[in-house]
Amino acid sequence: MTGRLIRGIPVSRGVAVGPALVVKWEVPTVVDHAISPAEVDAEVRRLADALAFAKERIGKVRERAAVRAGPEEARIFDAQLLILEDVELVGAAERLIRENHFSAERAFEYKMMEWRGLWSTQGSALLRDRLIDLTDVEIRVLTRLLGVDEPDVLAGHDGPVILVARDLTPSLTVQLDREAVLAIATEQGTRTSHAAILAHSIGIPAVVGLPEVLARVRTGEMVILDGWAGTLNVGPDASDIEAARSADERHRLLAHDVDEVVDLPAETTDGHRIILRANLDLPEELDAAGRGHADGIGLMRTEFLVVGRGRMPTEDEQAALYERVGKAFPQGDVVIRTFDIGGDKFPAGFRTTAEANPFLGWRAIRVCLDHPEVFRPQIRAILRARATTPVKLMIPLVTRVEEVLMTREMVLEEAEALRRSGIPAASDVPVGVMIETPAAVVQADDLAAVSDFLSVGTNDLVQYTLAVDRGNARLAARFTSHHPAILRSLAEVLRAGTAAGIEVSVCGEMASDPVSAWMLLGLGYRVLSVAPPSLTLLRWLVR
Repeated sequence: MTGRLIRGIPVSRGVAVGPALVVKWEVPTVVDHAISPAEVDAEVRRLADALAFAKERIGKVRERAAVRAGPEEARIFDAQLLILEDVELVGAAERLIRENHFSAERAFEYKMMEWRGLWSTQGSALLRDRLIDLTDVEIRVLTRLLGVDEPDVLAGHDGPVILVARDLTPSLTVQLDREAVLAIATEQGTRTSHAAILAHSIGIPAVVGLPEVLARVRTGEMVILDGWAGTLNVGPDASDIEAARSADERHRLLAHDVDEVVDLPAETTDGHRIILRANLDLPEELDAAGRGHADGIGLMRTEFLVVGRGRMPTEDEQAALYERVGKAFPQGDVVIRTFDIGGDKFPAGFRTTAEANPFLGWRAIRVCLDHPEVFRPQIRAILRARATTPVKLMIPLVTRVEEVLMTREMVLEEAEALRRSGIPAASDVPVGVMIETPAAVVQADDLAAVSDFLSVGTNDLVQYTLAVDRGNARLAARFTSHHPAILRSLAEVLRAGTAAGIEVSVCGEMASDPVSAWMLLGLGYRVLSVAPPSLTLLRWLVR
């Protein structure tokens, strides 16, 4: 290989070869100036006009997304519409105009900066993914207020290009023409960012998280973007290009084989049926889980309901959501993980003192048991959904048997309270434990005795067992689920669960990786919960 290879995160498969176009997609500059008292009402009206304009434009983009990417992906833009309709945001911006004599654009920019700062300091991967939605909204509102055109990143460039940017907003991504844009390479972003989801749906190869790509690539340089491997090869020669296209063809043949088994059962050649469930980070992934013929939901994360929101979700809101997910898989289990807040995921407005090591501190079940006003409504919502759907409750970061017993006691108390209130609900719900600490592994026998099922969360189990921060790039090579200590832990948990006669599954990233999944099957695991895009590949592997 002769080019400079930059490694990132693959989010949309395919290989593209072409010239790079480095673009700047940024929020317009606002000049700070004060207004006179006589101008206040006019500025408030200007803000209202800009918000209405932005809502109309985003609505049209949403319609385009429904045509190009599908109705489920189009819901991505609902988040932007909710930002524009947020009463606190609009009210606070109006007060800045009326009380501080800010211009409309300065007031809106100030509130956007405040929100961005709040979401950034939360440290949540979910909120980092949503920061670009703020940028999308801010660009639309400010361009209207400033009377400037929305930026056209492709203006003046002829021929198809590979777009290189710091990040891309969802509304820009969905409007990209495949004839003009061969692929997308960004410095920021994750697999679950909205732009990544849209690029995958539209069929544009994309790689995100490429370190310092803006500084390492110049417009016009020939590059190869490999959406399978997650790489960008800058300045390749003819042999590099031929090798990339050959690899792309092999990947496409494999993808064809994989797609042919999507409707077939995950059954080995000697007749063993493997249960493949899906992990859900967000409700918008529910459709992908259905298309992948998941045998239910093995892990539904619920942090999106609280992180970054100005208030906690109501019991009714939660019950409606859990019932919706449960009804999507009436023949399979739907495992709802209780709030894993704390660490890097505290809700907006949730007051707590700073911790030197938050991942070993006050989080998950510890927070929930200390704050029953947060935990009990979630338990009640799950019980209500259980009345008509196969939902189950799973507790994260368990280290003590007492945590399971206290949760079970709350479940029975809330079931009785719902019965007395005449609200339709189940009298109980299966309670399981997420095994993700060495303490839980050592106590697997005891936990199995008081649980209805066990599920191994390998992401944190690897981190805690090997004392390796999974977010530290320097330690990436040491973060491995193939370490003997991890394999022995997995074997011990399965032994304990089997002896107790309860189901044991794996719901961490290890289950989504083909080589690791092969090892799990060899250890004796028969229930895996994986990211929705991995369902068909794992089904092909099993068969």
